[in-house]
Amino acid sequence: MHRHLTRLSSALELTANQAPVVEAWGRKLASVLTGGGRLLACGNGGSAAEAQHLTAELVGRFRGERQPFAAIPLHADTSSMTAIANDFGAEEVYARQVWAHGREGDVLICLSTSGSSGNVLAAARAAGERGLTTWALTGRAPNPLAALCDEVVAVPADDTATVQEVHLAMIHMLCDSIEEACA
Repeated sequence: MHRHLTRLSSALELTANQAPVVEAWGRKLASVLTGGGRLLACGNGGSAAEAQHLTAELVGRFRGERQPFAAIPLHADTSSMTAIANDFGAEEVYARQVWAHGREGDVLICLSTSGSSGNVLAAARAAGERGLTTWALTGRAPNPLAALCDEVVAVPADDTATVQEVHLAMIHMLCDSIEEACA
């Protein structure tokens, strides 16, 4: 087997015990979304792409027909991102949007392979102050983001690509759980 697939297989096996956490997140998020709440999602680079993948599945659909859900990828509003970065600094680009868009009872999901991205940490702190539930998908724990969030799924792998691929599997499990809870 190719070394990339070997790393991925090993990481999936080591993370499989987190499936009940992700399924519980799906049930909780289904309740939030069907009750009029929203999901905010953030990350940098590949993690931003995965955050946007998640929100697209919720606004559109994952597998079945259902109502669209309110889900916002915080990096996707480039005008806000650049204005906030220019006026307040790069570490505030997500936190200010959490304050603007997040409401008590909403959920913020933070994706970070390192668990130490300054702007993602600031978003998690803002969400906690604002009354949002905070979840993290990270690489190895302990890490600062895992310590800040209400719950975490940490992938015990050192390779960034492997961590991101496991995160994508977790995102798909989350979407599946949401749609199952809404059926």
